Amino acid sequence: MSGTGSGRGDTPSASGTGSGRGDTPSASGTGRAAPPVAVDREFLALERELAVFLRRARAQSGEMAREVHPELEPAAYGLFVRLDDAGPQRATELAGYFGVGKATMSRQLRALEDLGLVARDPDPADGRASLVRLTEEGRNRFRRVRDARRERYVRKLADWDRAEVAELARLLNHFNVRAEG
Repeated sequence: MSGTGSGRGDTPSASGTGSGRGDTPSASGTGRAAPPVAVDREFLALERELAVFLRRARAQSGEMAREVHPELEPAAYGLFVRLDDAGPQRATELAGYFGVGKATMSRQLRALEDLGLVARDPDPADGRASLVRLTEEGRNRFRRVRDARRERYVRKLADWDRAEVAELARLLNHFNVRAEG
């Protein structure tokens, strides 16, 4: 960003000696707190666009999950994506990956098991644990829906250059990797 200042859309205090973040010290002895720190316009724009993106993604995941099976909740679609990409995993690994509790993951997996879309097999590395995997029925249903979803992305982004699509994927991956840590 060019121009003067910090590039953060904030202004110095009236005396010109402030921190450059739009904050002013509290009045001596008044107990008033300083105003909140100004926020970068770029991060506000990012927050706004991510909120719209996530709302739409949740709605689409719900639609996709129901296309796999009418009784599925939206979170199930993400489980299918992960199991198809990464292969069999422990329930605790899945819970950690998605940032949910073990009880939540157990409930979601139990619903998928009841529908015959996932199964548990003994973990060869630890006989006390089990690995969750997609059943053939689960994989077939998921891949049919996933392929239809990808076709929708291709149509929606038909006027984008392939390099732009690749850059968006790269940046989202970078964001997701950072979010994990």
